[in-house]
Amino acid sequence: MAKLSQDDLLAQFEEMTLIELSEFVKAFEDKFDVTAAAAVAVAGPAAGGAAAEPEAEQDEFDVILEGAGDKKIQVIKVVRELTSLGLKEAKDLVDGTPKPVLEKVAKEAAEKAAESLKAAGASVTVK
Repeated sequence: MAKLSQDDLLAQFEEMTLIELSEFVKAFEDKFDVTAAAAVAVAGPAAGGAAAEPEAEQDEFDVILEGAGDKKIQVIKVVRELTSLGLKEAKDLVDGTPKPVLEKVAKEAAEKAAESLKAAGASVTVK
């Protein structure tokens, strides 16, 4: 097997859906016994009792489908539009609620997706 360059790998990842990429990351973690979580620095206590810095504003949100409601077919259509999943994958996602539809997206994109899903009759949580 020829060795792939970083650009070749990135091109392959661009073609994957979020679910496929998530499954790849899990398989990678299992195969190499690593985690893809970002390293977190441990801070010591503040010197001189200084006030703690305010928490940084959240800039990545997850859109979680809680339930499809009465209009399941409409919700499946919206999920397909948002994720570019196939019909079977979108149906499985809707049937397996609660499940994340979008992960780590900007606030505006999360709000827009939540509005679209709610308009289709779904119950949605943005975290």
